[in-house]
Amino acid sequence: MSAKMQFLTRLQARRPPATSYGSKSQADIALFCQRMAQLQEQMETWLSGTGLNVESQAISVTDLLVEGGAFDISGIILRYEDQIIKFMPIFLYGQGVTGCVEASAHTAGCITPLGRLSMRSGNILNDWTFNPPDALSRKGQLFDEGTFFRLILALLP
Repeated sequence: MSAKMQFLTRLQARRPPATSYGSKSQADIALFCQRMAQLQEQMETWLSGTGLNVESQAISVTDLLVEGGAFDISGIILRYEDQIIKFMPIFLYGQGVTGCVEASAHTAGCITPLGRLSMRSGNILNDWTFNPPDALSRKGQLFDEGTFFRLILALLP
């Protein structure tokens, strides 16, 4: 086991017990909200000193597999001049994932899909995977700093 994995395992063991939720979907929604906040913090770190603005936008996601059929969550918006990239949650359950975010570029009234980020529950490292819009594989690639910067190149025409 790597030193990082040992640290994360010990850290997880020291955390207070998770808040009790009335259902699995409520717990999964809370985790999805937490992971979106962590993703935004990671993006802010990656973009430190670049002049790009990172914002959050509250949205309602319709998902018929959760109680009530919808839940509120924050999406992430990156702005550079008149270019925008949005990371918007689109569903909680589906396609073998627990949490999916669509990345899209918005320029001059056109919306271009850039791909999807998938969250998998129960992952200690809180990794996201990325699939481009034309990818046939559901496995995806790790959404890391390199993948992030390749994706946001759409901000710079």
